[in-house]
Amino acid sequence: MAVERLFKDEATEEKGERARMASFVGAMAIADLVKTTLGPKGMDKILQSTGRGHSVTVTNDGATILKSLHIDNPAAKVLIDISKVQDDEVGDGTTSVVVLAGELLREAEKLVATKIHPMTIISGYRMAADCARSALLERVMDNKEDAEKFRSDLMKIAMTTLSSKILSQDKEHFATLAVDAVMRLKGSTNLESIQIIKKAGGSLKDSFLDEGFILDKKIGLGQPKRIENANILVANTAMDTDKVKIYGARVRVDSMAKVAQIEGAEKEKMREKVQKIIGHGINCFVNRQLIYNFPEELFADAGILAIEHADFDGIERLALVTGGEIASTFDNPESVKLGHCKLIEEIMIGEDKLIHFSGVEMGQACTIVLRGASFHVLDEAERSLHDALCVLSQTVNDSRVLLGGGWPEMVMAKAVDELARKTPGKKSHAIDAFSRALLAIPTTIADNAGLDSAELIAQLRAEHHKENSNAGIDVITGSVGDMGELGISEAFKVKQAVLLSATEAAEMILRVDEIITCAPRRREDRM
Repeated sequence: MAVERLFKDEATEEKGERARMASFVGAMAIADLVKTTLGPKGMDKILQSTGRGHSVTVTNDGATILKSLHIDNPAAKVLIDISKVQDDEVGDGTTSVVVLAGELLREAEKLVATKIHPMTIISGYRMAADCARSALLERVMDNKEDAEKFRSDLMKIAMTTLSSKILSQDKEHFATLAVDAVMRLKGSTNLESIQIIKKAGGSLKDSFLDEGFILDKKIGLGQPKRIENANILVANTAMDTDKVKIYGARVRVDSMAKVAQIEGAEKEKMREKVQKIIGHGINCFVNRQLIYNFPEELFADAGILAIEHADFDGIERLALVTGGEIASTFDNPESVKLGHCKLIEEIMIGEDKLIHFSGVEMGQACTIVLRGASFHVLDEAERSLHDALCVLSQTVNDSRVLLGGGWPEMVMAKAVDELARKTPGKKSHAIDAFSRALLAIPTTIADNAGLDSAELIAQLRAEHHKENSNAGIDVITGSVGDMGELGISEAFKVKQAVLLSATEAAEMILRVDEIITCAPRRREDRM
């Protein structure tokens, strides 16, 4: 018995076969869970939280689904991690990465069952991944020089990304929005300066891209509704001291007149502060905190538009866009950078009034206003658009493009197959398995569309044995189609990230031979 008391009570360990079994099963279960969301005919999932309010999310985005799951299985957590990283890194391909990793493990399980050592499988996978990557590199297209072509590439990529999402009905409209927004960034991948405002009402088709910047605020009373050539001071400061607000300080006064004096002094301080602010020569003042009616009155008298309670994101972005800085002291006006824009006016979207800044300094910024039937639709539209924006901004930097629709997987599978034939030894089994795992992605795309996947994949393989074929799965007609003519493209960076992350994750899970679950610390131990 002494041997078994290695771990504290309740700690469990699983060795060898059982451990490997547990990790394989967990990882494959996760892969099967998101498998149905892959491809243009993929379905959505409803995620309902058990917390307060039972908030409901309807989503198609692999990373969003996996983020919301609470999972006990250690191997499944690894897959969730890679999909998160894929989301942060390139924004799209979150489902593909999990499906591919799951398939690699499924194949590995069969190999382990035939007594092939995991390390052999891993080195085979390594060779296969390198081979697959170089196969893609040979077939990549790059239209960076030709602006027209490059733009149409971007449009295709955006439409391909959006076609598996809720926006697929109006994908041309949204692809145009996304491409315009990203082209304005001029090559930076910072999506901060693209602001997305969601307003319920209207339909998705009513969404539009606005050149300027929109603040989700109303203009105060008695203030100019329209300002041309605005100088904007963006501030984060308290503008509410015209009443006595000395907490915890006791002021003894012998008559009400003295209280009035103190309040008068406070009022004077406020007036001085306002004079200082006006002294910057501005005609628009945006503050993050609230502005009391007294200073607001003063601003209105001076013909300055004062906006209070602008949310923090809005403020930082506004400062960024107009080229100003956020100020909190106003003693030396020359050191404060003011923001500029040509025109500030109030616009209506749906029922709400918003403030619109147009003709801003940084041409990079723009606002996308999303309209939709309900908040769930809007949230999902925002996620889909965000995916498209991420992919596009990555593609602007790394302009290599591939065809989509299961084409890259077929190209990789073909190259990997050839490698397997040349490689001696047990590794060749692993390499062969890798190529079968790659075929899982086009298979899943076909399955989700309700097509006969076995038939289609066989046709695809035959097509790809001809030189330089562009064949992929055309889900709309349910047959093998030419991806070049259909304009289905994907970014090379996304595919590469999918390939490498999936291989590494599968490797990591394969290396496991023992799972040790520690016992929870008991509360009363500390007594």
